[in-house]
Amino acid sequence: MPKGHLLYAQSGGVTAVINATASAVLATARAHKVPALWAKNGILGALREELYDTRKLKAAEIKALAHTPGGAFGSCRFKLKSIEQDRAQYERLIDVFRAHDIRWFLYNGGNDSADTALKLSKVASELGYPLTCIGVPKTVDNDLVVTDCCPGFGSAAKYTAVSVAEAALDVAAMADTSTKVFVYEVMGRHAGWLAAAAGLAGRGEDQAPHLILFPENAFDEAAFLAKVQAVVKKVGYCVVVVSEGIRHADGRFVAEAGGKDAFGHSQLGGVGPMLAALCKDKLGVKVHWTVPDYLQRSARHLASKTDLQQALAVGKAAVELALAGKNGVMPTIQRTSDKPYRWKIVPHPLSEIANHEKTMPKAFIRKDGFGITEACRTYLEPLIRGEAPPPYGKDGLPAFVRPTLPLLPKTLLAWSK
Repeated sequence: MPKGHLLYAQSGGVTAVINATASAVLATARAHKVPALWAKNGILGALREELYDTRKLKAAEIKALAHTPGGAFGSCRFKLKSIEQDRAQYERLIDVFRAHDIRWFLYNGGNDSADTALKLSKVASELGYPLTCIGVPKTVDNDLVVTDCCPGFGSAAKYTAVSVAEAALDVAAMADTSTKVFVYEVMGRHAGWLAAAAGLAGRGEDQAPHLILFPENAFDEAAFLAKVQAVVKKVGYCVVVVSEGIRHADGRFVAEAGGKDAFGHSQLGGVGPMLAALCKDKLGVKVHWTVPDYLQRSARHLASKTDLQQALAVGKAAVELALAGKNGVMPTIQRTSDKPYRWKIVPHPLSEIANHEKTMPKAFIRKDGFGITEACRTYLEPLIRGEAPPPYGKDGLPAFVRPTLPLLPKTLLAWSK
């Protein structure tokens, strides 16, 4: 085994099980007697030389990370420019890696994180520094290509399906004298996977959710209102699930708020309340809406056992691939059987994953555009199966771990953008 340190970092929106992946990374590195560092707030920690030495974490803390949501030492939304646009930031990263003898870099995130790992693997080679880069999959959006599903999605999908089922029972109980239309907004900028997961809450057009609005379909206001009105008349109430990224026919987001985030994505703002207001104004019915926002990606108490197992598996595989010198790859999940559900981990080149996006196939969306098909249900159901609750303390709350470590001493001058 060559000498050196392994550096792990998290990127993008955190999930209910991203720390489980971290737990597997640290445990596997220890098993191979490789010292592991953790960058504070993702790639920014590497640029700022803000690194933690995880050898000071107790084994019990590493184990407890597996049932703790969030990002234990921070994440970020920061996209590296191309080397032609900003060569200095890459040279800075290599300087930090050289200063701390970092030979393996694992970046845990989604599309943009895969892009960062790919760029860094190429630049390190160009600059003559021996570095193995591995992209580690994570995203509740489930939009990474190649991999059958993304760690983080299964738990968010389970939370969505359960929440919609429970809320629908509430709405049904009160519909005679109260709310007629309930709108539930989920994450999903370009891909409707989370919205689709809500479809697991019921079967048939008369069971909630009665309408699902996908980013893959252009929003038609007239068709939407007509469908809502028909459902209210027939069922007595209507539960609508909408993806935040639905668009008009001309490509504009229905709820674009203006501005861009750190990855250059359009800021979206509240399509759920917009649709609720539309139903109230046009149909004259009482409405309620909810935006679970961070709740859907942080609900560790309702995590899918399948999702947890896959999050642990990609973390373990990432370390093993790195130590084997498999540069510029990602451990992906390959489904080998639907019934029974079986899967395995397969490495795949980052060049075929970065900057690509997996959207809902047409075969997964009902012909009328407002629901999921049986093919979609077959795909989704195994991903939310099984329960993996965290341990609870005497106070009745989950026993999450909040590890603290001092930063390693800096050896370089401060980084400035």
